[in-house]
Amino acid sequence: MKALRKMFTLTALTATLLTSGCASIVGDSKYPVNVSSTPSGASFTVQNKDGVIVHNGSTPNTVTLPSGRGYFKGEAYTIVFKKDGYADTSAKLETSMSGWYWGNLLFGGLIGMLVVDPMTGAMYKLPAGAAGNLGSPLVAEAPKDLTLLEIDQLSPNERASLVRIN
Repeated sequence: MKALRKMFTLTALTATLLTSGCASIVGDSKYPVNVSSTPSGASFTVQNKDGVIVHNGSTPNTVTLPSGRGYFKGEAYTIVFKKDGYADTSAKLETSMSGWYWGNLLFGGLIGMLVVDPMTGAMYKLPAGAAGNLGSPLVAEAPKDLTLLEIDQLSPNERASLVRIN
């Protein structure tokens, strides 16, 4: 009976190690990203590599984003910041290899390294934050109204300040 229990424990332990990925166990496949801007209060949209908007909001904010987009493919995002009176700006958010992925050499085995972590996206990680600097405020726009007058509707001082254009 003891031999059967030891065999069962050993089999369960071996199956767990062979069917799990180290990065899947220790790391994650979705990461919180702090989105900020200077000045704050800007609206933002997050687009994935395919150009699909996956989130929008206003700064400051925290967005949880998946790090993978398919088997052995890391995701990349573009964050576009907009605020009235400022020029739009954008920031890139790229994935990088998770250090926990290499733990498969010790703990997760080939199944973790070649199947589990690449499929779940756990082999990749995202930066903790993304920021957009909108710069200085733009110069106020000139009024868009246009008033046409005849010359006799102008005062003598206004007529004196006119410049002839040829």
